[in-house]
Amino acid sequence: MSYLPEVNQRSSTMRSRKLAAFARTLKPPQVHGDDQGDLLIVGWGSTRGAIEEAVDRARTEGISVSSLHLRFMSPFEPELKSIFSRFKRVITAEINYSDAPDDEFVPAEHRRYAQLAWVLRARTLVDIGCFSNVHGQPMRLNSILDAIRTITQPLNA
Repeated sequence: MSYLPEVNQRSSTMRSRKLAAFARTLKPPQVHGDDQGDLLIVGWGSTRGAIEEAVDRARTEGISVSSLHLRFMSPFEPELKSIFSRFKRVITAEINYSDAPDDEFVPAEHRRYAQLAWVLRARTLVDIGCFSNVHGQPMRLNSILDAIRTITQPLNA
């Protein structure tokens, strides 16, 4: 560890360059389902299996939904904004806290979003919603499927 400003600046620059070099090797993530549609659900980590199974079941019901699983958080895989633009709505499904969109005490402009949604919104400038919970348990297929049905109902009505 050094307290010399020039050493700290050089170390930070080198770390940033390593991440930039790694980012050049990344490929765009694959969309599970159709490449465009009404709803895209984005997840990462342990949510993948539950999300993909919920998407598959929803698609058998005729719901236009797909999913995308992120493998890297820093740097993000390329072309996320382009992928998001092909869907009417994009949400994350994550084990994190977020205020409910219909909470009468939390106005929309003060709503807290789950962390992945927050970071993706900042990174892509896309209005990304979220479905989340903090129950201390893995995300359940039926919870995600219910959320898909609720979110897409106005789109399919």
